[in-house]
Amino acid sequence: MGLLDAFLGNASANDANEIQLELSQLLSPGEQVRSAYSVIRDLMVFTNKRLILVDKQGVTGKKREYLTIPYRSIERFSMETTGHFDLEAELKIWVRGQAAPISKTFRDDKSIYDVYRALSEFAV
Repeated sequence: MGLLDAFLGNASANDANEIQLELSQLLSPGEQVRSAYSVIRDLMVFTNKRLILVDKQGVTGKKREYLTIPYRSIERFSMETTGHFDLEAELKIWVRGQAAPISKTFRDDKSIYDVYRALSEFAV
């Protein structure tokens, strides 16, 4: 179900230990992955120090962009749930120094609540 969820745009929880190993070259000493979510091919990784957004690019996904957002730089965040005719949920994160928010689209409410809860835990 996790793979199907990823293709449909639903966020699915990833094993924190697997992501810890995958990102070991990027993490600072003592930094630990607390939770991670896949949205299509991309990742949202919550560590004890920062939020890492991984944008997998290209056909194979081998090329990747890593965006680090220190929790102290997150000014606010919001979520918009699905409706009767609008079947996509949206998460927005405003980062200090940027006019436009970072926006992620989800296909269901359950997964956006999980990510919003993680943001509430780490960014507040």
